[in-house]
Amino acid sequence: MTHHPYAERVRFVVELATRLHIYGTTAQRLEGALSGVAARLGLRCAPWANPTGLILSLSDASQPDTFSNTTQVIRLAPGDVDLRKLCETDAIAERALRGEMDVSSAVNALHALDRPASRAERIAFPVSFGVVSAAVATLLRAGVADLLVAGGIGLLIGLAFQFGAARPRLSEAMELLAGMFATLLAAFIATFIVPLSLKTVIVASLIVLLPGLSLTNAVSELTSQQLVAGTARFAGAITSLLKLAFGSMVASQVALLMGWTPMPYHGVVRVPDWAEWPALLAAAWAFAVLFKAARRDYLLVMLAAITGYLVTRLGGLWLPGSAPVFVASVVITVLGNLYARRMNRPGALIRVPGVILMVPGSVGFRGLSSIFEQQVALGLDTAVQLATILVALVGGMLIGNALAPARRNL
Repeated sequence: MTHHPYAERVRFVVELATRLHIYGTTAQRLEGALSGVAARLGLRCAPWANPTGLILSLSDASQPDTFSNTTQVIRLAPGDVDLRKLCETDAIAERALRGEMDVSSAVNALHALDRPASRAERIAFPVSFGVVSAAVATLLRAGVADLLVAGGIGLLIGLAFQFGAARPRLSEAMELLAGMFATLLAAFIATFIVPLSLKTVIVASLIVLLPGLSLTNAVSELTSQQLVAGTARFAGAITSLLKLAFGSMVASQVALLMGWTPMPYHGVVRVPDWAEWPALLAAAWAFAVLFKAARRDYLLVMLAAITGYLVTRLGGLWLPGSAPVFVASVVITVLGNLYARRMNRPGALIRVPGVILMVPGSVGFRGLSSIFEQQVALGLDTAVQLATILVALVGGMLIGNALAPARRNL
């Protein structure tokens, strides 16, 4: 690969770095992948990644090691998980490094990934919001009315996010507005239509927006000594939680001022125990949609999400506290690494959906909501629980990587 012009090799590395960032790769994995690719291209590369940008210093390894010949500073929005495009990016890079396509063609192939979402994808996106909300309400053993209301609110929030995605000023406030909307609508229904478990409905309807995965990635980056990236990502996740919790608190105060008193939560029809399994299957499908997996990877993504949940649940029968989360995290990490080594594809296909039902976004939301409601002691207790779950998750990932070292960074 070193026979290609220096400028083309640099262009390929910069484009690859940008794509990996956009598709939700964490800082340590992105920097490791770039360093490996650059070395095979005959380049020296000193990457520096953070949630909102990249700095790449590149030079030709065949030339004297003086100052870097090229430095790129790239400002980017925080990435979002896109498993299909991540896999396609990885495949393009592999083909280029094997010499099956030249660097210029590889860059063009990366640009071709910017095709708009299909009509089916645009329809499935808000539907998946509603499906996840209804499924989570079921897994929380809520009532039938709670399930239906949470699913309906989740669907409306998904439609709102799809509408606001192309409107930057509106998208900045979407989490705050979503927290207000979910709480106000749930309070209205609980007061005038049917009794509801308000906290369960609100958490379930907002579950897709809760930044549990971001919190987990932030702690993972911090443990990898990516201190700037981890701190920035952690701050971003806490900010999202603050907006959601504050919006919910404002709506609660509005409902109180309007004199809305929820009906007593007695005699409600509970979701039957067997409904847990179809709800788990539906949630796994919805996460495959939300993570934008390719159709051929749906079954793999769904199995990963189901495995993570089942290991956690079975571990909870014998292990105390957050130990089941730790065990499940070890299992998912080992499976993801083995899959990556065996199939030569990103282990994120298993790793990301496998931990999604364990991430503590809802715990953080409840903790901040308690603090806003002046229940400081309860909020601090919940914060400790949040920290414990995060440590268990990331600790499991570290042990899993030690038991089955990853052959690839992605």
